[in-house]
Amino acid sequence: MPIVQQLARKTLPYLEHELASDFSRNRYYGSKFQADSVAYRDYKYFAKKRPPAESPSLVVGLRVDESASMSAFGRLEAAKRAVIAVYEFCQLCQIPVLIFGDTADVSRLEQMSIFAYVDLDKPDASDRFRLMQIRARSNNRDGMALRIMAERLAACPQQTKLLISISDGQPKAMDDYTGSYAVADMKQTIQEYERKAVAFLAAAIGQDKEVISGIYGKERFLDMTNLHEFPAKLVRMIARYL
Repeated sequence: MPIVQQLARKTLPYLEHELASDFSRNRYYGSKFQADSVAYRDYKYFAKKRPPAESPSLVVGLRVDESASMSAFGRLEAAKRAVIAVYEFCQLCQIPVLIFGDTADVSRLEQMSIFAYVDLDKPDASDRFRLMQIRARSNNRDGMALRIMAERLAACPQQTKLLISISDGQPKAMDDYTGSYAVADMKQTIQEYERKAVAFLAAAIGQDKEVISGIYGKERFLDMTNLHEFPAKLVRMIARYL
C-alpha cells in the first residue's frame, strides 16, 4: 500500500493537469506538437483542441488466469498482491476497473467459468475482500475469457480501454483447446477487439513466457518473472496509460 499510495500521489497532479487543459494530449494527429511525448515512441506526439464534453479517461480490465498451475511457486499470491495493488491504485485515482478470474473444465456442465470480483456496473466497498477468493482451479480457455472482458470494455465510454491478462502458461482446455488452435483463437480475439480500441497487455508470471510473448506479440508482453516486483511494476505500467 505505501508503494501504491506513492504512485497515486505522483499520478493525481497529472490527472488534474489533463482535466484542466484545453488540449487533449497523446494523439496521432492534431494542431499542437508535444515534444515531451516523443520519448514514449508510440507516435502519439500531438494534441488537439478538446470538445467541451470530452475529458481524458481510462478504464482498466484485469483478467486473472485461475488454472491449477497458478498454485505453484508462489504465483497465485503474487497475482493476488498485484490485483489488490491495481484495485487500490484505481480507487485512489478514480479509474473504473473490472477484475475477472476464469477457469475451464471444472466439470462436464461447467466448461467455462468466469468469476466477477470487481464489476464496473456494481462497485462495492467489499470488492477488495472479494479479491481474496481468487484461487487455482482447473484449466484455462484464454480466448473466451479475453473476449468476454473485451466486449465489456469496448462498450465503455472511456477514451482508453486497457485489458491486462495475468497468466502463468499457455491456453489449455478440453476438446483440444491447446497448441496452434488455441493460439489462433487468442490472436483473432486480440485483433478483433483492438479494432474496437481495446489495448491488450499480457503479464507473464510463469514458465511459458516465451509462448505468451509469441501469442500477444512483444509490444503487448510484460515479463513479470520477478514476483516480488510484480505488483508495483504492473501499477506503474497502468499509470503510463494515463
